[in-house]
Amino acid sequence: MAEDNQKQENYVVLARKYRPQNFDELLGQDALVQTLTNAIKNNRLHHAYILTGIRGVGKTTTARIMAKALNCTGKDSREGPTINPCGICENCRAIAESRHIDVLELDAASRTGVDDMREILDGVRYKPTNGRYKIYIIDEVHMLSKSAFNALLKTLEEPPSHVIFIFATTEIRKVPVTVLSRCQRFDLQRLTIDTLVGHFKNILNKEGLQAEDEALHLIAKAADGSCRDGLSLLDQAISLGGGSIKTDVVKNMIGLADRNQTFDLFEKLISGDVGKVVEILTEMYKNGAAPLTVLQDLINITHLIAKVKIVPSFANDESLSENEKTLCAKIAPNVSIAVLSKVWQMMIKGLNELNTAPVQIDALEMILIRVAYSASLPTPAEILNDVKKNSKPGLIAAAAMPQQAPQESAAPVFRTPAAPAVQTAVSETDRGFEKINTPEDLLAYLEAAKKVLLSYSLKNDVSFESFAFGTMSITVSDKINNDFLLNLQNVLIEATGQKWNIDVRRGQLGETIADRERAQDNANKKSVSDLPLVKAILSEFNGAKIETLTRKINAETEPESEISFDDTNNYFDEDL
Repeated sequence: MAEDNQKQENYVVLARKYRPQNFDELLGQDALVQTLTNAIKNNRLHHAYILTGIRGVGKTTTARIMAKALNCTGKDSREGPTINPCGICENCRAIAESRHIDVLELDAASRTGVDDMREILDGVRYKPTNGRYKIYIIDEVHMLSKSAFNALLKTLEEPPSHVIFIFATTEIRKVPVTVLSRCQRFDLQRLTIDTLVGHFKNILNKEGLQAEDEALHLIAKAADGSCRDGLSLLDQAISLGGGSIKTDVVKNMIGLADRNQTFDLFEKLISGDVGKVVEILTEMYKNGAAPLTVLQDLINITHLIAKVKIVPSFANDESLSENEKTLCAKIAPNVSIAVLSKVWQMMIKGLNELNTAPVQIDALEMILIRVAYSASLPTPAEILNDVKKNSKPGLIAAAAMPQQAPQESAAPVFRTPAAPAVQTAVSETDRGFEKINTPEDLLAYLEAAKKVLLSYSLKNDVSFESFAFGTMSITVSDKINNDFLLNLQNVLIEATGQKWNIDVRRGQLGETIADRERAQDNANKKSVSDLPLVKAILSEFNGAKIETLTRKINAETEPESEISFDDTNNYFDEDL
């Protein structure tokens, strides 16, 4: 009994017990290790380093290993730093036990003030007592106050040769640029799921414990790249499972629903089976699934299916479980990227709803009902194809060909009247002057001559009372430019070879060229909207309207009409 109590008192959590003690044991930071190896071999050590990365990825551990490498003397009392600290010399053991007099570990979260920083820097001028270097490890350095950073700057820029600073932070953007510019920066990477699973298996072998592979995979995934988080979850799973780690225990521990149920839920979601979606979700919630976790899982599955659609070879990736591979093979061929993108957007926006909803499970039900309903709707291309299939054969051809305008209207159906081409007339002296007989002739000439401001004003801010070659009577708006008349007269002289008689008055405009074009365009759209095929399309898209009408001529000079629709209800909106 006394022995058991002694074991319990001496128990050290896995995250501390298996903390890396040298660079060989450091996981997933090959770039950092290679850089430091070359720096030590070539004697090019920097005076300040800053390590950044997510929590639990190994920033403080790396700083301690660096301190060992710089101060290790080894069995033979070597003179210089080494990339492979021995771990048994007095310096290495003292650093590992956090009692080395020349390696100071400081928490900037609790010592943020300028006075704290001055107290620390007072010792910089003194040479190390036992080690080769005096090393300052400052954790969460971004928590220092502005005054503390300012106090640090001068020493950081020109420290004594025996001093090295190592900073660690999870918020690199909060560190002043003046500090960053004086440090050599290392970005510690998130650990992959495979790396974490391999690390867990190695630890469990040393501990003499058994675990199911799927359980370890779930823990590694929940750790989100953090080794410390993963080991904490592993510790919890060992305690909860009584020494063995089982998948069911891990799922209940971290609030995960049965993975197969999540796959079934996603399958029903994509197929639009709303009833089954609600039924499966209710069952998952009764079994202890957290609504937020369910939604996050569905988002991850959506991304997985989309990735397999784009990169089919990923369906056989080793990181995927057999169930995930089966799901990809079943769903990927039957769902489009457009639908997956729509589902993704709606779920991502649903995260905010879930966080603000009074009852999360109710909010999740509404989100999934909306997704299921939207996913079951056909895409615009599918609707258009369906309309074409169900339409009479003559309707499509009729829509593609120009229609005879009603007798009472001389307006063409599909387009607004384009400005007539500039008519040229050669004078008796063969000078090549233009023959401008209508306002449209004048506008066409201005546009062809790239007179942008003049043509805009003529089209929108001028109404014509009368117009003939050599003379015109116009009304101009108050906002027209004062140089308009002079510029217009110069252009007319240049174009026609003679000075024009222009009668100008300011006041209320009559119908402008722009007004006539808009009226013609609306008449064309109304005529097109009466076509049977177009009516069928507009009825399928509630709130849609004809936006533009264009015409192009093919190689056989047969007219081919194009119609562009504007769906004001936004077919892909999450509110569907």
